Amino acid sequence: MIQASTIRFLKDLEKNNDKSWFDVHRSRYEDARAAFLESVEAMIKAIAVFEPAIGEQTAKQTVFRINRDVRFSKDKRPYKNNMSAYFNAAGKKSNLAGYYVHIEPGKSFAAAGVWMPEAAVLSKIRQEIDYNFDEWKRINAVAAFKKLFPEGINTDDKLQRPPKGYDENNPAIETLKLKSFIGSRSFTDAEVMHKDFTKDLSKTFKALKPMVDFINRSID
Repeated sequence: MIQASTIRFLKDLEKNNDKSWFDVHRSRYEDARAAFLESVEAMIKAIAVFEPAIGEQTAKQTVFRINRDVRFSKDKRPYKNNMSAYFNAAGKKSNLAGYYVHIEPGKSFAAAGVWMPEAAVLSKIRQEIDYNFDEWKRINAVAAFKKLFPEGINTDDKLQRPPKGYDENNPAIETLKLKSFIGSRSFTDAEVMHKDFTKDLSKTFKALKPMVDFINRSID
């Protein structure tokens, strides 16, 4: 579970997102980060039950820095208002599909899949879906998947027209228009601080594993 002190720190950081405040409260950040790393270690152990390769990773290898990259952004706030980790069997920088947890007051969520892959990777995923659309539909129809994701995978990142090389009458065309393939589930602050959060997170990721496996098979 996520500690209440971590949520409180992130709430305060959102209101005071500048270096001078952060420097004064650095000890609070270090405590919050240590608590988050401890939670992530527990997450890794739970995920490793069905993704053994992830069990070989440490929390520090999966957790993102809190500092924002502001070089090319109009938003110059120096820090993220969240703590997050990415679990990928091939490492955090891999282009393969993986599992992501995002802890932010009032906006926490868990997700799995691949977000905005580069063109060559996206083409492979689309081809695999086109060739094996029945299998893709079965993955999304499994009871555990439908229970946690009743609306299916996210469809926000989507082309208006069919991608090049695909006919608009293709039975998979609405899926083939997607630019990301992500299943996600929101969590309240109370849920992430509950003792069963790691168990619920693991259940969420396990339900998404067949989709992750399908995507990674297409990329490999």
